Amino acid sequence: MAREPEKVRQQIGYMSQKFSLYNDLRVIENLRFFGGMYKVSSSALPERIRWALDMAGLTDRESAITGTLATGWKQRLALGCAVLHRPPILFLDEPTSGVDPISRRQFWELIHRMAGEGVTVFVTTHYMDEAEYCNRLVLIYRGQIVASGSPTELKQRAMKGELLLVECEPLGPALETLKSAPGVMDAAVFGDALHLVVPEASEAVHTLNSYLSERGIRVKKIETIRPSLEDVFVSLTTTHAQSAPDRRPQ
Repeated sequence: MAREPEKVRQQIGYMSQKFSLYNDLRVIENLRFFGGMYKVSSSALPERIRWALDMAGLTDRESAITGTLATGWKQRLALGCAVLHRPPILFLDEPTSGVDPISRRQFWELIHRMAGEGVTVFVTTHYMDEAEYCNRLVLIYRGQIVASGSPTELKQRAMKGELLLVECEPLGPALETLKSAPGVMDAAVFGDALHLVVPEASEAVHTLNSYLSERGIRVKKIETIRPSLEDVFVSLTTTHAQSAPDRRPQ
């Protein structure tokens, strides 16, 4: 990369979190600009621009001012600009931040289509449900890799214990109570319920039911569930934080 940076740039595409678009330019002008920056040949550029417009769903809006587009349209336009030169490697930095769920799913369909054509795509994201779309994950906590593997692999081997779903009232006091309950390795709020990490789920169900009832917590349901990637990440980071040395000034 240090010796031949220009050649490297021709092999990669990059889409930033804030979309590297010029809002005061028209859609077609942004595409022409990025085509020139990536040195797409004049003979190939018209075909690549047509492809980008079709991919972004902006075929009839090429004269629109970019700043007037909705976020989902900007997102796909930014992706089109990033891959005009057909790079084999694509970097996406928080690509769906602030995008509605439908646009997010449509965007990932585009990503999978590119991956199917042989493009290697690197994505950074804070959305654990979105990470499920990836083939391989690397989980990073405080600048350090804490786990890697496919989503299925991580959910099968990264959890240090089993997961329980607890529906109860009131939720806040129940969380504080369970944090100090015997055998509970971790407790967190998920929607209108709690997720608990315990060493052995079958043994913990009866014990915790009695434990909560004795403390005035009304239990609606306790059951074993499969961990989500968010559960895995919370479990790993909690374990990592507990095992890391205290670097605070003494």
